[in-house]
Amino acid sequence: MGREYLILAGAIMLISWLVSSKLKSKFELYSKLQLQNGMSGKEIAEKMLADNGIRDVRVISTPGQLTDHYNPSDKTVNLSEAVYNHRNAAAAAVAAHECGHAVQHSIGYEWLSMRSALVPIVSIASNYVQWILLAGILMIRVFPQLLLVGIVIFAATTLFTIITLPVEYDASNRALAWLENKRMLTQQEQAGAKDALKWAARTYVVAAIGSIATLLYYISIYSGNRRN
Repeated sequence: MGREYLILAGAIMLISWLVSSKLKSKFELYSKLQLQNGMSGKEIAEKMLADNGIRDVRVISTPGQLTDHYNPSDKTVNLSEAVYNHRNAAAAAVAAHECGHAVQHSIGYEWLSMRSALVPIVSIASNYVQWILLAGILMIRVFPQLLLVGIVIFAATTLFTIITLPVEYDASNRALAWLENKRMLTQQEQAGAKDALKWAARTYVVAAIGSIATLLYYISIYSGNRRN
């Protein structure tokens, strides 16, 4: 696909690996910081939901690591086993963050609504877009419109990564504000939770930058072919 793309892809992969590694080390560090209040991730989540007047969301355990998420379709806060059962600063941060999404859903936070609307499109697009782009590049001389179709589809996935940024940062801000206002954590625990969520958010920033850069690369290929 060209030396430029390989350099770009390699740089993005390296940065992504570095941020992910840092995130993992941060969570390992703050997983050792046990909460003085003795509450588990499940209990933290249930209290935050209750404090925000949310009664129709369930907190459930889901297998895997870093698989935590809020599902707006069935109104469940899904916490990985380590977060659900454990009683440390990392678990508190993640549990409160996912409940931040539940709060967003309950108040009709517009960025979350926009992201949810894009989920079905992105789910389908992600299965085919790379093949369409590859075919479009191979056939650019005879059928450039195929690459343009791929670019439009990829742009939808890029838009999704951009919209994800305010959604994730807002959820973290809501989580940290609640943890602090309700005095759920000690000063040290609060600082750990804030640091953990900061690095988690950076993974989304890297994903968005990578997607934008890749989109611009494909656009440059299409534009260059038109000029020729």
